[in-house]
Amino acid sequence: MRALVLAALAASLCHAGFGSARADEAFVTNQLSEDLMVVDIAGARSVATIPIGGKPAGVAVSADGRFAYVTSPDAKAVTVVDAATRQVAGHVEVGGGPLGIAVAPDGKTVYVADWYAAAVRVIDTASRSVVASIAVGASPSGLAVTPDGKLLLSADRDDDSVSVVDTATRQRKAVIKVGTRPFGVTIDVEGKRAYTANVGSDDVSVIDIAEGREIGRVQAGMRPYAVALTQGRGFVTDQYGGTVSVFDLASLKPVKRIHVGDYPEGIAATADGKRVIVACWESNTLHIIDAAELKVIGEIKTGDGPRAFGAFLRRTE
Repeated sequence: MRALVLAALAASLCHAGFGSARADEAFVTNQLSEDLMVVDIAGARSVATIPIGGKPAGVAVSADGRFAYVTSPDAKAVTVVDAATRQVAGHVEVGGGPLGIAVAPDGKTVYVADWYAAAVRVIDTASRSVVASIAVGASPSGLAVTPDGKLLLSADRDDDSVSVVDTATRQRKAVIKVGTRPFGVTIDVEGKRAYTANVGSDDVSVIDIAEGREIGRVQAGMRPYAVALTQGRGFVTDQYGGTVSVFDLASLKPVKRIHVGDYPEGIAATADGKRVIVACWESNTLHIIDAAELKVIGEIKTGDGPRAFGAFLRRTE
């Protein structure tokens, strides 16, 4: 019966124009079942489940799609997964409480937010070892790197700020005050603006990166967690609301709230920009949103407690 349901869902997604995103895969951290699930988005099915351990939370797929890097707070480690073979390729001990994670555009460096140490650990991907530590604000959570690889942004939740790090010197060069308790941080494709989901103030801060300052706020739902950007809009997961808040990137005006599963957390746009994928922690689902029509067009079951915090989508073609 489950196979029939998935087949019917896959057919409905393709009929809805989802075939154009056929090459997208989701690498979903399931924190409670302690694994990483690889999901074929267009086929609406799981294609692999990889045991991770240590309550995996953060995930970042490299730009070339070769590796997925997964943080495990309880294991104090990062697991390296070969995205093509679906096999664990290595482990890096980082200590502390690794949470958010980001990969440099060239794939040579991975940055890991240490929640307990007010620091970002720097991993060299060739040696798979920690080569540096960068001081940031209290309780760093989400991380993002500018498209040119020159800057790293860290959402420092308990300092209500974002640290801007020069990746060449590995030094914090600026601190930008934002809303209350920023968690996820996302940078646009031009590298001009960043957006933080502020858990404590139920809003999104808009940052001008070059100017190093907050330039606007957008109201979101209850307990916003992370932000995805596509088609001139921002999409924000509202944990307590069970919704995705949508706002216009030009006017910074709210557009709509879309009901998804229970306790949505991780969110990302597909490579073609046509779909937004949402991981819902309590309902154990991925919800698929049509980014143009602003409606849910599909649902895929996951493992237990999906977080998918970070850049969890991979383009396979």
